[in-house]
Amino acid sequence: MLAAFVRAFRTPDLRKKLLFTLSIIVLFRLGSHLPTPGVSYPLVQNCLEARDAAGDATSGFLNLANLFSGGALLQLSVFALGIMPYITASIIVQLLTVVIPRFEELKKEGQAGTTKMTQYTRYLTIGLAILQSATLVTFARNPSSLFGPACDNILIDSSFITILIMVLTMTAGTGLIMWLGELITDRGVGNGMSLLIFLSIASSFPRALWAIKDNQGWGTFLGVILLGLFVIAAVVFVEQSQRRIPVQYAKRMVGRRMYGGTSTYIPLKVNMANVIPVIFAASLMALPGLVAQFNTDPTQTPPAWVQWVQANLTRGDHPVYMIVYTALIIFFTFFYVSITFNPTEVADNMKKYGGFIPGIRAGRPTAEYLNYVITRITVPGALYLAIVSLIPLIAIAAIGADQNFPFGGTSILIIVGVGLETVKQIEAQLQQRHYEGFLR
Repeated sequence: MLAAFVRAFRTPDLRKKLLFTLSIIVLFRLGSHLPTPGVSYPLVQNCLEARDAAGDATSGFLNLANLFSGGALLQLSVFALGIMPYITASIIVQLLTVVIPRFEELKKEGQAGTTKMTQYTRYLTIGLAILQSATLVTFARNPSSLFGPACDNILIDSSFITILIMVLTMTAGTGLIMWLGELITDRGVGNGMSLLIFLSIASSFPRALWAIKDNQGWGTFLGVILLGLFVIAAVVFVEQSQRRIPVQYAKRMVGRRMYGGTSTYIPLKVNMANVIPVIFAASLMALPGLVAQFNTDPTQTPPAWVQWVQANLTRGDHPVYMIVYTALIIFFTFFYVSITFNPTEVADNMKKYGGFIPGIRAGRPTAEYLNYVITRITVPGALYLAIVSLIPLIAIAAIGADQNFPFGGTSILIIVGVGLETVKQIEAQLQQRHYEGFLR
């Protein structure tokens, strides 16, 4: 692989793309550490150290957003929101495709429709960025909700003008990240948004691993490394696994030309939902704790339901939390696959172009067969996502790791998925230039 990277750098146009991508990455990491106007960087660092020393953890959604921002969220930097508003906007637009007929028509219009959908996603991203930055600034005015009771102030000035500048700065940072991601996609290597998410998550690995070494010693540290290698190998194996349904096309005459008569296949991945169900489940699991927090009065005893939520649905190592979390992941996996893969539409397209599955009649029987296959594939895919997502929660209970345990859950799924896709794109460009690729 390293030799292939050397050959890639020896190719002038590919080297230019790689260097451009690396320069954008450097700029992105710089913005992740640049504090927002009105925020005291020394006070934020002191609060982070006090939080780590006390072992406090943020809520599930804030922890997820902090993971996707590479730790920039809790530092309240210019890129504090990271790519999270864009991810949320993309998921919302994709789900609305099933609900709104206009979006479904745009999806079928090809490149022009995709461009229009991308424009809607950008507008929604900015709107969500304004909402999320205002929420984050509200938390910053009461920093104990972010860093624990040891932190009482992180703002230099809490006037209205300063708050407005902070909201505008974080929103502009999200817009800049979105633009940088599109630049990488157009002029660099790989999918820009995915690479920025990959970089944000990977940047937290060294700190999380070193924290395990400081707290548990070298033995546990090496054990975690070996576990990580095993998990990565297993995730790569499952992510590359697919069920190939054979498809044949009948021969047909168009004018004087003969078309069809070819054989191909429909690749159905075991994990068709990717990491989306995990994000949905983690976000939904954060809601009960957030509602309970707003119904808690420090001067009075909280209601019984608030005590139950705080005891069972806010601790990742609690059995009730794990069971509900697993059930949500399985549900969202089936839900997301059902709205992204339409067996009836696939069967109609095959019938339109003269395609058929050997042994299955075209039309409704083909749709029923595809639905049967995709249901059977989704079951192990959902269980796989649930098992990988439970690894950090089990690590918290077993070795006392924090919420940022690196090898498992959303982080490892995104790291492996984006890494495989980027390597494939570099491989494809090397093969176009008759170079030996990564796979030998």
